[in-house]
Amino acid sequence: MSTGTHYEVLARKYRPQNFSELAGQEHVSRTLQNAIDSGRVAHAFLFTGARGVGKTSTARIMAKTLNCERGVTHEPCNICPQCIEITKGTSTDVFEIDGASNNGVDDVRDLRENIRYLPSHSRYRIIIIDEVHMLSTNAFNALLKTLEEPPEHVKFIFATTEPHKLPITILSRCQRFDFKRVTLPKIIARLREIAGKESVTISDTSLALIARKGDGSMRDSLTAFDQVLAFCGNSVSDEDVATLLGAIDRRLLAEISAAVFAGDTQTVLAGVKQVDLVGYNMRQFCQELIEHFRNLLVIRSVKKPEEILDLAAAELEELHKQLLHISALDIQRRLTLFIKAESEMAYASFPRLIVEMVLLKAALLAPLVPIQELIEKIKSLETAAVHTPSLPWEAVRVVPAPAPQPGEAPSSPTRPSHPAHDVAPTPAQTAGHTDWGRFVAYVNERERLLGSVLEHGSPVKQETGLIEIGFPAGSYYLTAALEAEFIAEVQVLARVFTGAETVIRVKAIEAGFADAPLSLAEKKKNDAEQLLEDLKREVENHPVVKEAERVFGSTVTDVRNY
Repeated sequence: MSTGTHYEVLARKYRPQNFSELAGQEHVSRTLQNAIDSGRVAHAFLFTGARGVGKTSTARIMAKTLNCERGVTHEPCNICPQCIEITKGTSTDVFEIDGASNNGVDDVRDLRENIRYLPSHSRYRIIIIDEVHMLSTNAFNALLKTLEEPPEHVKFIFATTEPHKLPITILSRCQRFDFKRVTLPKIIARLREIAGKESVTISDTSLALIARKGDGSMRDSLTAFDQVLAFCGNSVSDEDVATLLGAIDRRLLAEISAAVFAGDTQTVLAGVKQVDLVGYNMRQFCQELIEHFRNLLVIRSVKKPEEILDLAAAELEELHKQLLHISALDIQRRLTLFIKAESEMAYASFPRLIVEMVLLKAALLAPLVPIQELIEKIKSLETAAVHTPSLPWEAVRVVPAPAPQPGEAPSSPTRPSHPAHDVAPTPAQTAGHTDWGRFVAYVNERERLLGSVLEHGSPVKQETGLIEIGFPAGSYYLTAALEAEFIAEVQVLARVFTGAETVIRVKAIEAGFADAPLSLAEKKKNDAEQLLEDLKREVENHPVVKEAERVFGSTVTDVRNY
């Protein structure tokens, strides 16, 4: 490690000084080197890409390559005065300008004045403008003329993270190079190389955590490595790295996912508790779960996952071990649950609860039966059904008889005859009930509102010239039936139905009044309940149903009569 009062951070100390050290941007290095070797060096370059991927470092290497005292070559010597000055940022012929703080038209005009003069002791005056998208519209317009007709001794190198903000007139006058995010294995390899030079003992697991923290940026990864070394010294433990960087240990993700597939809810919730104890953001944890299960799905689905996933070799090997008895469909079902839960967490008041609920649901998912297996079971069930009688409820259908006309004989309702469905009524319930039912049906035909009230009444007494109807005490139907208008209208209909003057009496009856037969509504309800009970018994004992329960390993939960 560096000692003394001045400490140079790793990102500066190990900044690439030639094209061969530029990790992850080999396509840029090769193109620029070929251009230099062939003498086809453009007057303006545009380097685009995420932060910390080597845009400015490449610009400096390019400047050294063009101005190196040993000649224009595809690699700078880094020992001549020109290379050393450019490395230190003290060259009078290489201008590094921050576009964010020098974005006015006056700044560009000053620049145009300066580049009119020949370089003091170099081949080229090289203008490097970082974050060039921050220039104002007027500044771009002032720069445009110079880009159209640049002096032979001037080269422009622009760098930006947001190329879409540049005017098309500027873009069309530059050779554009898109810098990629540095892959995880390349960052890990670079960190391992630096750890060796700094005499640091650290595992590949910790290096992977640091590299993942950089999110494709070599500079951010080196900054995180600096932070770890400041905390841990020359001996770095995995636990310290995970705690310091606020990252979830990949082993914990592996334990939780294994518990999910095993249905171990205890371990699942214990894992969430551990995440919460270290103060990790629950939504970020859910996102890492999604990434973890996505990695599992890719590994299970393709032959060469290492070409798709940005993972270290050790991590790939660990994930392979988890997938011995897990199908892609099982992973996909759970991944869908996590994606939905993550979207719900944006405005959630209890993010930990959402994570716990989705993990429990994922752990308790019932296994899916392959479709071919289901088809075979259905075929065996169909074969069994051929040799068994039809299900009893298929023939059950009650067809109401038409309302009788005065003086007509009552017609019998159509209903399948089945011993289990026929329940013998008590004498009190059958007394005068057939005539009462015909009368209520007649009233329903002519005055539906009157009939709907009479359906809830019991024919306490039926004689020539008298019908006495009982309604439950305190009920709405009793109140409606006691209305003089109701009684008068019913008496008119009774006279027509019976052919004689008939007195209608209405009385209240208490619950459990033994002498009163059931009302039509009560009888209908009782008949329906009894029929359903009979059907349930027959369904549960039917051979086809029993065979279906055996084949599918299921039970009857509900029986309905349609």
